[in-house]
Amino acid sequence: MTANGFIQIALFCAVVLALARPLGGYMTRVFSGERTLLSPVLGPVEGGLYKLAGVDPAREQHWLSYVLGMLLFNVAGIALLYALLRFQDVLPLNPQGMAAVPPELAFNTAVSFVTNTNWQNYGGEGTMSYLTQMLGLTHQNFLSAATGIALALAMIRGFSRQSARTVGNFWVDLTRTTLYVLLPICILYTLFLVWQGMPQTLGATVDATTLEGARQSIALGPVASQVAIKMLGTNGGGFFNANAAHPFENPTALSNFVQMVSIFALGAALTNVFGRMVGDERQGWAILAAMGLLFLAGVAVAYWAEASGTPALNALGLTGGNMEGKEVRFGIVLSALFATITTAASCGAVNAMHDSFTALGGMIPLINMELGEIVVGGVGAGLYGMLLFVVLAVFVAGLMVGRTPEYVGKKIEAKEVKMAMLAILVLPLVMLGFTALATVLPNAVASIANPGPHGFSEILYAYTSAAANNGSAFGGLTGNTPFYNVTLGIAMFLGRFFMIVPALALAGALAQKKKVPASAGTFPTDGGLFVGLLVGVILIVGGLTFFPALSLGPIVEHLAAIAGQTFGAGG
Repeated sequence: MTANGFIQIALFCAVVLALARPLGGYMTRVFSGERTLLSPVLGPVEGGLYKLAGVDPAREQHWLSYVLGMLLFNVAGIALLYALLRFQDVLPLNPQGMAAVPPELAFNTAVSFVTNTNWQNYGGEGTMSYLTQMLGLTHQNFLSAATGIALALAMIRGFSRQSARTVGNFWVDLTRTTLYVLLPICILYTLFLVWQGMPQTLGATVDATTLEGARQSIALGPVASQVAIKMLGTNGGGFFNANAAHPFENPTALSNFVQMVSIFALGAALTNVFGRMVGDERQGWAILAAMGLLFLAGVAVAYWAEASGTPALNALGLTGGNMEGKEVRFGIVLSALFATITTAASCGAVNAMHDSFTALGGMIPLINMELGEIVVGGVGAGLYGMLLFVVLAVFVAGLMVGRTPEYVGKKIEAKEVKMAMLAILVLPLVMLGFTALATVLPNAVASIANPGPHGFSEILYAYTSAAANNGSAFGGLTGNTPFYNVTLGIAMFLGRFFMIVPALALAGALAQKKKVPASAGTFPTDGGLFVGLLVGVILIVGGLTFFPALSLGPIVEHLAAIAGQTFGAGG
């Protein structure tokens, strides 16, 4: 661990904090239907889209209608993307002549990109045509990110409105998010990435002759446009198999830094949107502070673990940290920082192999996802996930100190707590349930590369990543099998949509309540005490739920490594 490493972490945090308020202010104006700098250009486009779709932007929806519209839209997206994958061999913009994607892999990929997971059981440059990458995958990167933000807006309106039966209009929220937020930023972002050296072309592969005289085909394609939205929308699906470790997806140190910032930018700004819409920005800063504390703790442990190296190599005098599986361009600190960021958000892009991290270094990405990826989290999903824990923390505070369970003027009663707990429990049920199934089925166990606790971690990471809609892979697990393609696809679907339904039911219940003025019995929720309580509740719930599974995986692997035992492939 070096001073330079801490400076890079501090610089990242400073830039994210500096962006949160201006981005939050802009998005609040967009979502409130106010005029912005882009309105003269995009306003007519927005109105034309509503007319084309037959949507009345002034007509809002009950929470149930909002959820049904969202579900139908996303199920249709899965069907259309599945069809595109299955027929890509006969469609245009396929200069490499890519074959049709097999049924199970097509199902897995379609669910993956629609749910904002972007789990990839394939190598993009060897599987997907340009049409699939652009019309299928990049298109869904925009829509899945916009869906997450729309759902967060519905949740915010539940807290900000009173005596209301509606939580907004899904089609309006989806359109405004895509048109005014994601698209303009991504156009500028794409140009920046091209300037940094990232390809953006429809040309076929380029043949080159190496120094040894061998012939090599270098894959190109419309890379920059996909990378821009994969990072900004916390999607994470790489154009290339090596993802952000590939020089064409992450060409420079500057592109690496900007990509890390863009993963957190919108998620952090949405906390400010929340504060503005409920009429008290301090509430948003308190939520961001809780997220920040969890993030800093995670990156500190990951950086320390990777900088400390492994006991086996340290015993041989090979000190200097664990560089296995890392890009030498980025080193230990930027690999540990990237891994923590990408799993704190539901991004899943990687610039290092998480399977090659130390046991404790690899445990941090696992914990980030197991907490529901609320540490900033995916765009929209992180905020509404954190608000579920806020409801729980307020209720716990009321039980402990006899204060009235209230949050931003809304009384938290039995119905709200039940809905919050139902949504929170969906993820561990899916993560641990499928992990338990995969560890007892011989054909599933046969896919792991390492025996013992590390192999268990590979399975646990896969289903945790899928259910949390992260999409990063631990590595070492052969996931492109019928069993894993189908079960991971189901886990992604359940993790995304089975959590949303009770969360929006909670929003609908809160929107109907009247706001009550603060009294002497109201627990303050904008200060350090509440931030500490919120972090404590998150860690207690996460610890009670996942500590046994972590003990069977990374914790016991760490203890075994101290004793000199390793778990290599086949050994």
